[in-house]
Amino acid sequence: MSRRRPLDVLAAGMAGAVVSGFPSTVTTLLEGGDPLEGGRALGKVLLPRSERTALLLAAGAPVHLALSLGWAGVLGAVLPDHDEPVLAALGGLAIAGLDLALLGRFFPPIAALPQGRQWADHVAFGLSVGVVLRATRQAGRRPRPRTAAG
Repeated sequence: MSRRRPLDVLAAGMAGAVVSGFPSTVTTLLEGGDPLEGGRALGKVLLPRSERTALLLAAGAPVHLALSLGWAGVLGAVLPDHDEPVLAALGGLAIAGLDLALLGRFFPPIAALPQGRQWADHVAFGLSVGVVLRATRQAGRRPRPRTAAG
């Protein structure tokens, strides 16, 4: 396992933060539900008494980003230098087990979310992190183009 560059892990975490809500958002929209439900639930981690959507979304965004970057750091540290997308998707399942099954019990708004969607979001997170980690690893192995000077 090689040491990954911090910027590669940061890029992977950012990608994961963006992509991770896709499964639950699409499913919620297709079913005519409220796509902001998850963001409000995450905001209640910081502001448990608030009911204001804008405030909860503003509070939830840094929580989501911090969790995404933190878990990307963990995946970047433990994943081997092969099969990153598949292994990171499996890592996403493990993260879901910790986030949802264990810690989610302490946060009723998180526990109240449709759990299948949340597990799918975690797999999407892991998969996207793995895709970026693989891409940055492979990009780092490409030979540099030769210049006229040599």
